[in-house]
Amino acid sequence: MRHQHAVIHHRGLDFWSARAAVLVIICLQLLVINNLSFGPRWLAPSVEAALLVPLSIATAWTQMQTRNAVDHEHWYAIGRLRLYIRRTALAMTGVISIMNCGSLVFLVRALLEGHAGAGTTLLVDALNIWVTNVIVFALWFWSTDRGGPPTCGLVKRAHADFLFPQMTLPDREIQGWLPGFVDYVFLAFTNATAFSPTDTLPLTQRAKLLMMAEAMISLLTIALVAARAVNILA
Repeated sequence: MRHQHAVIHHRGLDFWSARAAVLVIICLQLLVINNLSFGPRWLAPSVEAALLVPLSIATAWTQMQTRNAVDHEHWYAIGRLRLYIRRTALAMTGVISIMNCGSLVFLVRALLEGHAGAGTTLLVDALNIWVTNVIVFALWFWSTDRGGPPTCGLVKRAHADFLFPQMTLPDREIQGWLPGFVDYVFLAFTNATAFSPTDTLPLTQRAKLLMMAEAMISLLTIALVAARAVNILA
């Protein structure tokens, strides 16, 4: 029980960091200059906010319940709710991913048709899509590694999707180390800039496919959109 309380406490800040990251994405979607969204501009942010609000309430309620959990029945109920939260969070991340990929497709199409506006707007929208791509894949990595936040730290390390440097060190002080949301943001950022693993290696096919998808979107954004915008400005 003591270990479970420690893991839940460790994960508390990560949950709210992830919720804040979704808020950043919503703001970025509202700041897109060109018309690059499915339907009205407010549709995607509204759907994401509609999922984010109850998700945040359920997360706060779960964290309060963990303080009073004393037996296996309490932990079983909390675990089930956390799994429902994870599924909702995955659905929200999927919506964000679809919307961001759609924005990139619309921007590339507008670029090829010559209707993408000035070079400055292209740069701003390309940067917007790239930053959103980094955040959304940080959410994917965080939500899938080790079974996701509901089970991270409560399952064996053999189930890990990523091999972080701390996991290879022999020091006893870091034997119980758990990756946080910031670690996954760093992983997503380095993968989007280097187009390959840097200090953290993917161990499973799922992790490799996710990193491939992120690198492909990042490369497409930089090569086809940002490069064209620089040529226009030049």
